[in-house]
Amino acid sequence: MTEASVGTDRAEHVEESRATRITRDILSSDATVVVLAIVVALVLAAVLIAAADPDVQKAAGYFFARPADFFTAVWDAVYGAYSSLFRGAVFDPQASTPERQVRPFTETLTASVPLIFAGLGLGIGFRAGLFNIGAQGQVILGATFAAFAGFTFHLPAGLHLVVAIAFGVAAGAAWAGIAGVLKARTGANEVIVTIMLNSIAVFLMAYLLTTDAFKRPGTNPISPKIEPTAMFPSIFGPPFRLHWGFVLALVTAVGVWWFMERSTAGFRYRAVGLNPHAARTAGIRINSVYVSVMLIAGALAGMGGVTQVLGTEGVLQDGVAGTIGFDAITVALLGRSKPVGTVLAALLFGALRAGSPLMQTVSGTPIDIVMVVQAVIVLLIAAPPLVRAIFRLPSPDERRARRTAVLAPKEVAA
Repeated sequence: MTEASVGTDRAEHVEESRATRITRDILSSDATVVVLAIVVALVLAAVLIAAADPDVQKAAGYFFARPADFFTAVWDAVYGAYSSLFRGAVFDPQASTPERQVRPFTETLTASVPLIFAGLGLGIGFRAGLFNIGAQGQVILGATFAAFAGFTFHLPAGLHLVVAIAFGVAAGAAWAGIAGVLKARTGANEVIVTIMLNSIAVFLMAYLLTTDAFKRPGTNPISPKIEPTAMFPSIFGPPFRLHWGFVLALVTAVGVWWFMERSTAGFRYRAVGLNPHAARTAGIRINSVYVSVMLIAGALAGMGGVTQVLGTEGVLQDGVAGTIGFDAITVALLGRSKPVGTVLAALLFGALRAGSPLMQTVSGTPIDIVMVVQAVIVLLIAAPPLVRAIFRLPSPDERRARRTAVLAPKEVAA
């Protein structure tokens, strides 16, 4: 081995070690850091809500004359925005019927389904040390091919849904597998590759919607309606949109937990994520892990696109995936890449998505405030030391040192 190759290996080792430390620091954030990050995001959003409110701006003009008017206006603006968000996401006591009162909660559950699937896939990658930023493209490909199977084939109910799911899952896995193979064979950075694949997926879907195989007769780039036999059945029926994909998402979360925590393959994934060089020394085939992780992550993200198009949309069109893939990154980070945390984070983001239209309609709050909340959560979760500095929390190393200092005298005495 030449001196140059040794130097290159040492540099790659340092780079991977640094990335591993960053990943471990993000994923090891305890529940306190996560909750405080959400609180800080909501407080900052409240400041923006108040600043954008016309009544608050007017009262600020004579603040020193009548400060009570200013604080009353601030309270009314913030309370009005968050109460309408609650009404749109959890329970609407002002609705005329019991069905309409509880429908917001079912909308939150419905919006969380694709986020759960995509977040689970990203979480597996993060725990294996892979920064898969391509969930958006994988969601798009999953939705595209599931929709194609849904409106092209004419099969019995049940079988048609299974075939459409298989098409979408396979498409998402294949799309993510490209990055996995390139990572394993050439060492290509998965962040760059998956970001590029996101853009390709967007334009690929746009092109397919102009072809005879995908386009509905007419001028708009929209597909034919998906056959009812390929749609997820509704759980409660009209007027609720909640479908059995939600139950499937919960079952999948349990399966991912078992896989990552109890199976041999899951142990290998976690070992590679913690220290790929030690894992290689122990005989784990790192390149095989990279490929298999991306295939599984892409399959789950593709399933997110499947539930979006076969569960709620019923057609394929531009924007069908929304920002599911990008939101799933936040969901996975907020949930610390654990299945239970991912489900809870997806429910939170589903609530924000379900409640924001009513918040904008009733209180006049810009819907972009919800994006601010999500962005601040990402910032704080990705930088745990910032949250600890704000609230003067001890770092994990400090907590371990204190625990060791407390236990050491007891062990000596024993």
